[in-house]
Amino acid sequence: MPILHVNVDHIATIRQARKTTEPDPVYGALLAEQAGAGGITIHLREDRRHIQDRDLKIAREMIQTRLNLEMATTKEMVEIAINTKPDIVTLVPEKRQEVTTEGGLDCISQFDNIQSAIKKLKDEGIRVSVFIDPEFSQIDAAKKLNADDIELHTGEYANAKNENGRLKQLNRLIKADEYGNNLNLKINAGHGLTYFNITPIAKLKNLQELNIGHSIISRSAYVGITQAVQEMILLINNNDC
Repeated sequence: MPILHVNVDHIATIRQARKTTEPDPVYGALLAEQAGAGGITIHLREDRRHIQDRDLKIAREMIQTRLNLEMATTKEMVEIAINTKPDIVTLVPEKRQEVTTEGGLDCISQFDNIQSAIKKLKDEGIRVSVFIDPEFSQIDAAKKLNADDIELHTGEYANAKNENGRLKQLNRLIKADEYGNNLNLKINAGHGLTYFNITPIAKLKNLQELNIGHSIISRSAYVGITQAVQEMILLINNNDC
């Protein structure tokens, strides 16, 4: 049964819109933990558009489950991760002009740079995942890079325009899940997942962790974080739906 990691970046997005002190993403993270989340995900971007260095520092001190730091493979970010010691680092692509992450990390074309980052992180005892598209070639590269986990990019599944397109993308994810597991990689998934599309993904046979943020934080504006997290956990755990 996959564990839910709640991404609290969008709480910080609201705060940064006014450059004030509230709402506090770390407080939101603690509420998510109390509601049953098995981990918290934050993305410290190079442009610091939402999560700030202060948030990461306090989150590391306060989070009692697992802290997953999403980050680019830059020297600055690797040094921050080594100093902070999150439970897991997820390496992601990053473009300053994008609204959100637009696709998976290209582990083939960026092999040397990613390999260097992974080695430095793992030498410090930090578990490393790579956020990739559900393609066998990328999974093979992740294995060669000595990643511990892969996080399958579910964006194309989430954004499919019709049921046929959704089933096609789901089939890609099912095959990638099986292929990665056969290479002894831990399998995670995330991006664009909502209360309406989560159930088929939660049924992936080898799935360990799910990273979900925007949908939960959006729902929490109506019902609060506690209920929003609990509702998502029920959907993830109810694999008979």
